[in-house]
Parts: sequence; structure tokens; C-alpha cells
Amino acid sequence: MAKDPVIYSENLQSGLTINSPYLTNATYTSRLVAGGSTLTLTEAGHSGRTIAMDTLAGTVITLPASTGGGAIYRFLITVTATSNSHIIQVANATDEMRGFIYADASEATAPNTWWAADNYDTITFNRTTTGLAAQGEYVEVVDAVLNHFYVRGWTQSNGIEATPFSAAV
Repeated sequence: MAKDPVIYSENLQSGLTINSPYLTNATYTSRLVAGGSTLTLTEAGHSGRTIAMDTLAGTVITLPASTGGGAIYRFLITVTATSNSHIIQVANATDEMRGFIYADASEATAPNTWWAADNYDTITFNRTTTGLAAQGEYVEVVDAVLNHFYVRGWTQSNGIEATPFSAAV
């Protein structure tokens, strides 16, 4: 009688080959991707993964062109920016964003809900009014319809809060 196959799933590191009868020559890839100062995403390399916005001087992430293929991109601020902003933007002047970002206000009021207006294509966490660019802030972007990314996210802001969405591309 054959032994049950062993699937190695503990302490996997990026690039490690998994030996399993269920996966043929599969390579484990880390789910958390370093964003660095700038990163241009591809659907094949980044869909379903979480991009860390991880630099003190801010991170600028460019989404791939929208195809409506259902790709999901997640963004987590893992390093609080001390200069510049953490930014997520579309790749071209045709694509735009729809959706919302909740922003916890600094004063004792209800959180703001910022909706992406027509033609908005950029999210900016500027370290104050549009988002603190602080650890734990999170955005999820879905490429659900050709030329439209759907957004939901959570951030904190202070001062006179403002929308993190803009038409900048």
C-alpha cells in the first residue's frame, strides 16, 4: 500500500520547489511583495498577492492596464512614510477607479467615506489629510471591468481630511 503523499508547506521560502504528487514542479512564491520606491505591476506576477508599501520615502505603485480579467491586487502599508507619499495609480489615461476608501478622522467624529469620482485614477496617502501613509492602512483593487478598477480601502487621516482620490495620470 502506498504511503500518503507529503506536501511540504511549512517554512517555505520564495523560489523553493514543492515536491508533491498534486503539484508538478510547482514553485512557491511569497504572497507579500516588496514595493520599494517604485513598482509597476503585472497581472501574472502580482494578481492575488499583497504589495507592501515599504519605504520611508514613500512608494509609487503603477497598476497594469485594466483588462476586466478579475485580477485582485492588495496593498498594505508596512512602513510609515516620513517623506513623500504612498501612491497607487493606473497605467494610462483610459483607466479609472471606482469605489471607496474609509478614512478614520483624527477628531472625535465619524469616519469619512471617500468615493472615487468619474475619471479618478490615483490614490495618494500624503501623510496627513488624505491618509497618514501609516502601517496597517490597506487598499484592495479589482480589475473587474475593462478600463475600470474597483477599490475599497481603509486609512487614517488628520487635519482637514480630504479625498485620497484624484485624476493625476
